[in-house]
Amino acid sequence: MISLPLLRQREIEAGVIAPLFRAFAAEVGEERAREIVGGVIRDLAKQAGCAAAAGGNDLAHLKQAVEKWTEGGALELTVLRDDAEAFEFDVTRCRFAEMYARLGLADLGGLLSCNRDAAMIEGFNPAIQLTRTQTIMEGASHCNFRYRASVVEPPA
Repeated sequence: MISLPLLRQREIEAGVIAPLFRAFAAEVGEERAREIVGGVIRDLAKQAGCAAAAGGNDLAHLKQAVEKWTEGGALELTVLRDDAEAFEFDVTRCRFAEMYARLGLADLGGLLSCNRDAAMIEGFNPAIQLTRTQTIMEGASHCNFRYRASVVEPPA
């Protein structure tokens, strides 16, 4: 199997999913189509998170997954914190958002890409919490990814 950069994978997927989404939306309404497609995308992202965790599922290993997201300049990041308790960064350029806009699919970009992030980390390690309050895909100046490792207290 040929390994493609993630940005190229998402572009190929969008070419298939977008027409299907539009057809579903015409039949069942856009809201219901978003629920269905969003659920499938989240399930796939959770599975991908589980697969990514095979080599380890701490913050150090999460950083390796994030490196794949940035391949070929797909994302430009400013790292704000990188230690044993947190990995925090801002995405200052998102070529995923640019790609969806170029394809005329800006309205689906969040559903097809950003929608994956929380589910991916749930599959990767549910003890790592993601907080993100804004995305470039939604029109913000940057995406604010804040990953925090939960501290599990040993039983008394």
